[in-house]
Amino acid sequence: MGYDYALVHLTYTVPPAILLSLIYAPLCTRLDLYKIAFLVTIAVLSTIPWDSYLIRTNIWSYPPNAVIGWKLFQIPVEEIFFFVIQTYNTSLLYLLLNKAVLHSIHLVKEKRGRQEKWKYIKLIGQLGLALAIKKGVTFIQARSKKTYLGLILVWALPFLFLLWSLAYQFLINLPMTSTLVPIALPTLYLWIVDTLALKRGTWVIETGTKTGIQLWDGLEIEEALFFLLTNCLIVFGLVAFDNAVAVLNTFPSHFESVPVLPSPAMLVRALLVPASTYDDDRILGLRQSVMRLKAKSRSFYLASSVFQGRLRIDLIILYSFCRVADDLIDNAESSAEARQWVGRLKEYLDACYSAPVKTADGRTIEARDPNQGVATQCVMRNFPHEARLTLLLLPTDRLSKEPLYELIKGFEMDLDFSTTQLTGPIKSEPDLDLYGARVAGTVALLCIQLVMHHYPGTDEAKAKRLMAAGHDMGIALQYTNIARDLGVDAGNKRVYIPPPWLKSLKLTAESFISGLAASSSNPSSDSSSFFLTKVDALRQRLLDRSFLFYDRSVAAIEELPAEARAPMRVAVESYMQIARELRRPGFAVKAGRATVPAWKRVWVAWGTLSGRPMGRRKGV
Repeated sequence: MGYDYALVHLTYTVPPAILLSLIYAPLCTRLDLYKIAFLVTIAVLSTIPWDSYLIRTNIWSYPPNAVIGWKLFQIPVEEIFFFVIQTYNTSLLYLLLNKAVLHSIHLVKEKRGRQEKWKYIKLIGQLGLALAIKKGVTFIQARSKKTYLGLILVWALPFLFLLWSLAYQFLINLPMTSTLVPIALPTLYLWIVDTLALKRGTWVIETGTKTGIQLWDGLEIEEALFFLLTNCLIVFGLVAFDNAVAVLNTFPSHFESVPVLPSPAMLVRALLVPASTYDDDRILGLRQSVMRLKAKSRSFYLASSVFQGRLRIDLIILYSFCRVADDLIDNAESSAEARQWVGRLKEYLDACYSAPVKTADGRTIEARDPNQGVATQCVMRNFPHEARLTLLLLPTDRLSKEPLYELIKGFEMDLDFSTTQLTGPIKSEPDLDLYGARVAGTVALLCIQLVMHHYPGTDEAKAKRLMAAGHDMGIALQYTNIARDLGVDAGNKRVYIPPPWLKSLKLTAESFISGLAASSSNPSSDSSSFFLTKVDALRQRLLDRSFLFYDRSVAAIEELPAEARAPMRVAVESYMQIARELRRPGFAVKAGRATVPAWKRVWVAWGTLSGRPMGRRKGV
């Protein structure tokens, strides 16, 4: 009886497990736990017979003075724990690196021409694995120094063959950080651990069944291959699982509803859906939406990663729609063209919410019918190619029309700004509240509607309360947005500050814009310093309004369905961190805009999920 093997775990495998668990705990979902349990179960059940055979045939052994002595099928309990802890650690690393990835956009539809390419890629992989399996059989039959090597190949590669055949397209399409990194890092680490254990004699490979080739001093090539292949098995298994979940979440036409924890049978059915039947427009539309958010809505893109399943997809499409509509109007070359886009967006909404049309032959065509619907025809006729898929994917069947029309009215308010009307429609504080309600309160309200659709069961009274709170929170975020972008907006000849606020500091919209321009070119002058104190006073007043609306609505987040509370907190706090940064003494506004570094946004998100309270007024 000994404790060497147990000490290997206490020293080398348990600490990474604790560290990864602490890091990932705030992000962990029921589906993540299901994945890990699923993989651990398969790892243990598939490895026990093989490991037991190796011990019984003296391929490897464990000195009695290195193990506690408890065994299952002659396998020391420490070895069985190794199956569990390796799978757990590699799985957590994979989950952590994949948290921000929307797997739906990495699905691939097989098309003519391209289908041939994928067929050959699949066959090449299968052929390579099959030849390696055959080689392994040859090594075993020879009963030579390559026996252990052959047993590794014959045990591991059939599983890889199956997983490759089911998920090869998805596996290839994922970023390398999602696949290669969670294979490479644990493998390298375990190579080091194995080297130390072999040198200490914690476990022993019999000399007659190994090649004697070492990757480096103390690391047998068979052991190096074993840890590489086992980590490949874990990651390939997780990739196949995520491939199935991506299919389930992306294609309602194939799976009308999806439980939070899909059964193994449903996962297999999803993997067996022919890639030729995937909705390519939906995949491409989601891909475009993600790229749009990465470029223009970084805070929400970060927050979206903690929403789950179809809710995450719907929220991404909703935000992408908002960006598309805003860009169409903002990028117009004239006010007349911008108003034309407003008209087309209203026409699009009219079409989306119009009644089904009955044809002469008695068929009913829904407004959103992908081929003949009036909304589809409107999009194809009136909008540029890069905007079409987002418009076609907008889930209007789950959204009430009033907030969407109000959103368009908010965009119309922006068109009232001009070189002669620098404050546009903003004549008073209530006007600014109305603007915030239209361009941001509506979006927050739509988000709440999507949450309640995907997690039903909220009673009517609570739903109204949540809608009102969401509306106010949207206004809070818009006030933060205005406070952040004072310089950028001034450069565009727009001043969103109510004239009475300007007047209280003896400013006009014209002097505000000219003062910002002068202070940016010569910030160290006395006049610039004096002017910038006024700008800061106005910014703080905007932030006061932001926190006013925030304070009276933030508690309602805890009334949301449990699955949406933490993600919604992240969405709110990630953006409100901008306000807290602007509150921080000495915070520098660069290029007219206040920004929060990516690391701090991640830290805020992680802290929010961990339950760490965010400061109301001060920076963190």
